[in-house]
Amino acid sequence: MSDLFSLNGRRALITGSSQGIGLALARGLAQAGAEVVLNGRDTAKLSAAAETLRDEGATVFELAFDATDHAGVRAAVDGFEAEHGAIDILVNNAGMQHRTPLEDFPAEMFEKLLQTNVASVFHVGQACARHMIERGRGKIINIASVQTALARPGIAPYTTTKGAVGNLTKGMATDWARHGLQCNAIAPGYFDTPLNKALVDDPEFSAWLEKRTPAGRWGNVEELVGACIFLSSDASSFVNGHTLYVDGGITASL
Repeated sequence: MSDLFSLNGRRALITGSSQGIGLALARGLAQAGAEVVLNGRDTAKLSAAAETLRDEGATVFELAFDATDHAGVRAAVDGFEAEHGAIDILVNNAGMQHRTPLEDFPAEMFEKLLQTNVASVFHVGQACARHMIERGRGKIINIASVQTALARPGIAPYTTTKGAVGNLTKGMATDWARHGLQCNAIAPGYFDTPLNKALVDDPEFSAWLEKRTPAGRWGNVEELVGACIFLSSDASSFVNGHTLYVDGGITASL
């Protein structure tokens, strides 16, 4: 049974993995046996994260690129595959948030959200899938959100982008499942991460969240690892186009 979830001999690229959810997922995949490729734009943060994982015994590569730059992504992925070999697993984690009432939301920030949260999934997904299709196998895991299904005030454009990630995941599965790829998404609920620092530091919001979530608390990033290992492993060989909510029950309860 353990072989079903083993990632030995696999290599995983995780975008936006110098901190937060991305780093936690990279650590978890490494502990399951995968070699990991960390990605980010800040090379100093990327190197620090890589050294931390290496100190823990992981085999780690660093691949700095801007996930919103289509040509740059293609060059980075193609160059890595030519030099080091296959990327078997892609975790599209790069993302950002901006909170402003919709009537005052800056147009330039809306465009930035679209590029960072949606276009990056297309760019990196396509670049990796082209190689996966040639090999007849591959795993793509897109990081969606509880906002893929729900909305709350002040983040309508973010909600828009995460809804798009959910549907892009379905589109990837529809086009690429016949080539042996499994394309799925993980939708985290509210987790204590740098992206959510403003909310974590707000006692009123935290109190509301604890009442609203059946589990009664914020999530810990390590609680996303099991879902990622499942979707990265042979255990999910017939799972495709699915969004797995890891949210303490918030999408299940009024």
